[in-house]
Amino acid sequence: MCTVIVRVPVSSDDPVRLLAVRDEDPQRPWNPLGEWWPDRPGLTGVQDRLAGGAWLAAQGPRLAVLLNRAGHPEGVRPEELESRGGIVLASVGGASPSGTPRTLGFNLVEVDGRDVAVTSWDGVELRHQVLSPGTHMLAHDDVDDLETPRIAAWHRRFEEAGAEGDEWWEPWLRVLAESAALDPADDRAIIRDNHAHGYPTVSLLACVAEIGPESSDVRYAQLERPGEWNPLSFG
Repeated sequence: MCTVIVRVPVSSDDPVRLLAVRDEDPQRPWNPLGEWWPDRPGLTGVQDRLAGGAWLAAQGPRLAVLLNRAGHPEGVRPEELESRGGIVLASVGGASPSGTPRTLGFNLVEVDGRDVAVTSWDGVELRHQVLSPGTHMLAHDDVDDLETPRIAAWHRRFEEAGAEGDEWWEPWLRVLAESAALDPADDRAIIRDNHAHGYPTVSLLACVAEIGPESSDVRYAQLERPGEWNPLSFG
């Protein structure tokens, strides 16, 4: 139940800017942002040590980040499911999801230079949506879905905050801090503890990224305590 905010620029002179908050079981080990794949030089990402894939990864002007979504492919037994982390690595290598993925449901945000798209899989249908210029918010349902409480509560605030300047992420972090006044079990919360909703996941870390036509600048910060807000420094 991660959260992504992404600004698609109106002008071709401006970069894409993205904030991603990761929710995961804190007992599932991960490596922080780094080059963990020797066979993929130049690729950097947040690695899932258990399956070897990535939650977020970037290579050159391509970036991908994955959010879980409800859905189980028909006819695929649990032991036959593939890890969703491999989808992120494939995406930054230039291969978007196609066909019938043998994974649980997902939303995949894909950035290629200044173009941004979301590929969604619910176990039945694979959908691809190109995002229009503006500020978009995504969680475990559809893009800018006002039926998702955290989107209904905070999308407009992220739009109004903007994302400009050398430390462009600071206005968005102020909105994130404002949202953290909510109880982490609140449906509107972005910094979350999902145990109350039947999931063992909590907010663990965040990344910000600026993506242009030739390269990506990705930065990482980790919460001091899972599911509890503290001011993040991306430096």
